[in-house]
Amino acid sequence: MQNIGVIGCGLMGAGIAEVSARSGHDVIVVESSDAAAAAGRSRLEKSLARAESKGKIESAAAVLEKIRVVTSLEELVDRDIVIEAIIEDEDAKVALFRELDRIVASPDAILASNTSSIPIMKLGVVTTRPQNVMGIHFFNPVPVLKLVELVPSLLTAPEVTERARVFVEGSLGKVAVDCQDRAGFIVNSLLIPFVLSAIRMFESGFASAEDIDRGLVLGAAHPQGPLALADLIGLDTTKAVAESLYEEFKEPLYAAPPLLNRMVDAGLLGRKTGRGFYTY
Repeated sequence: MQNIGVIGCGLMGAGIAEVSARSGHDVIVVESSDAAAAAGRSRLEKSLARAESKGKIESAAAVLEKIRVVTSLEELVDRDIVIEAIIEDEDAKVALFRELDRIVASPDAILASNTSSIPIMKLGVVTTRPQNVMGIHFFNPVPVLKLVELVPSLLTAPEVTERARVFVEGSLGKVAVDCQDRAGFIVNSLLIPFVLSAIRMFESGFASAEDIDRGLVLGAAHPQGPLALADLIGLDTTKAVAESLYEEFKEPLYAAPPLLNRMVDAGLLGRKTGRGFYTY
């Protein structure tokens, strides 16, 4: 698979595009508008400049030459694999996969989602080729973190999963783990209840945000505390994943705490807005 398509050039989409281009692939990234495309291009330029300054790549310019940021999905017609990394919204993703099914020409092309929680089956069944649809879930920051979750649905062909594994491990140099098609997959099914528990602890006045995070960093050797992690993930994304998990399993531990709902309503989404549980 040489021709890679990525939809969305936010933190995740830009990261996926970057690691693909750094591995020698031809990459087209689709954004929703000229302004978003320009912002995505700038994000890629800054990330690659940092990588070059740290000696991780020889030339940022050479990698950028392999990436085109466009605004039309029709540009993806010749792609061998397309990975969507748009907002964590089921209706938006379903509509997108209907369009990809119409646009992407090759009957062997893999249509993949970077969703962190939405069941893959819901995306596959709206296409005429559910056997080619699967989850390929990267972790933020994509150029740094090695893990990728491979998530076939009940209808995904085994050979498609294996082609995705070769791409992820053999080409991108990541480490793949196999997951069943359940909301949250492996990591978020474990991580999100932990983060929600920390939010409930803070909401109840049990401890300050700083002390909760300090306790997990210094007492459990976590690289960062759960509230700082929620700010990094984005509180809107944390809430969306929690809602998908609760919808699937109906377990109270997956229910979003009221404080999380209010913070999202207020636009206090964490690092990307400059304020969440901390101010940035």
